[in-house]
Amino acid sequence: MTTPDTASPAAPAAPVVTGNLNFVLICVFIDMLGIGLIVPVLPVLVGQFTGSRDAQADWYGWLAAVFGLMQFIFMPMLGAISDRIGRRPVLLYSMAGMSINFLTTAWAPNLACLFIGRVIGGMSSASMSVASAYASDISTPENRAKSFGKIGAAFGLGFICGPALGGLLGDVDLRLPFYVAGALSAANLLYGYFVVPESLPASRRTSFSLSKINPFSALIRLTRREDIRGLVVTFTLVTLAQMMLQTTWVLYTNFRFNWTTGQNGLALFCVGLTAAIVQAGLLGMLIKKFGEVKLSLLGMASGFLTYIAYGLATEGWMMYVFILCNVLSFAINPALQGIISKSTAPEQQGELMGSLQSISSVGVILMPRLGSDILGRVSHLPPNDWRFGSTFFLCAAMQALAIFAAVRYFRKHAELA
Repeated sequence: MTTPDTASPAAPAAPVVTGNLNFVLICVFIDMLGIGLIVPVLPVLVGQFTGSRDAQADWYGWLAAVFGLMQFIFMPMLGAISDRIGRRPVLLYSMAGMSINFLTTAWAPNLACLFIGRVIGGMSSASMSVASAYASDISTPENRAKSFGKIGAAFGLGFICGPALGGLLGDVDLRLPFYVAGALSAANLLYGYFVVPESLPASRRTSFSLSKINPFSALIRLTRREDIRGLVVTFTLVTLAQMMLQTTWVLYTNFRFNWTTGQNGLALFCVGLTAAIVQAGLLGMLIKKFGEVKLSLLGMASGFLTYIAYGLATEGWMMYVFILCNVLSFAINPALQGIISKSTAPEQQGELMGSLQSISSVGVILMPRLGSDILGRVSHLPPNDWRFGSTFFLCAAMQALAIFAAVRYFRKHAELA
């Protein structure tokens, strides 16, 4: 293991930067691949320990909420710790924790062990934020945006491949994806331990304070921004709807269409691929053609109609059609973030993006519980009953409110159009 030389950092700069960035990309890809692997199978695995559909939905909602709560509490804490002791030990801790999480779930004989795995996973899932900080440490200001773009690509690629592979493995054995995810995380841990040096020299480390680990502080600061409050409300409603969709999709399609893990893996692959094509390939063209304001409104309108279509679908093949027709909705968040970013000073961009991310974290806590409760209540209805789509109709209602809030804000700020 190489110890960084803080007295003469320039000497090993060229080889270290390349190796470190590769490590970050591998770390993010493997973590997202591992998380994606379990998405199509975890809700079905919960069903092995429950006696009814409503109990399955209820317990899965609690599992997802517990993971989100642990992530919400520990992510700022681990970020602050990495500023104090360095990125490398926190990343190694995260990899070890995720491996233990996956293996605990694979071996789980009951619901209690599933909860233990989710708690460990939520406490450990800091790799994305700390990996971004790692990349920032080793990149020059000119190359930093390019490095973040590569991280985003690794993130997307991992989540595109993960659900498809997890669905296929789940059709072989429901616990196999967890073993594979655990092995991948363990391999990543060994690679990081033996190959990767620290990126943050001792001279640049900061003190640790309780104020830095308060997960609510970012949200409080964001609510005080009167100049963008309407956009924050819009972003929140859009994000909550997306979180409900993501956390109830597998159970919904399993209950209503009897989809297997393989079919859900394929559908989630289509979602990830469509999102990647839009955000990585078409976004610049769409913004140039429509502008960020109009594009965000068109995306929200597309999402509203698609949520209703998901809820009214009577055949499983329709879901694939609606996914592919909902192209513009994948541009909502980048467009809104771009508009909000332009209203914020350059030195506050990091804090702003962290605050917006905290909204997603809250959504991960709240939406699984609400969505699983609704889904559990309608799970005994006939598959062709329109009420079966209640979770998606609620998503559509939140999207409609988001459109209302956005239109109201843009009318008051006509200079953005």
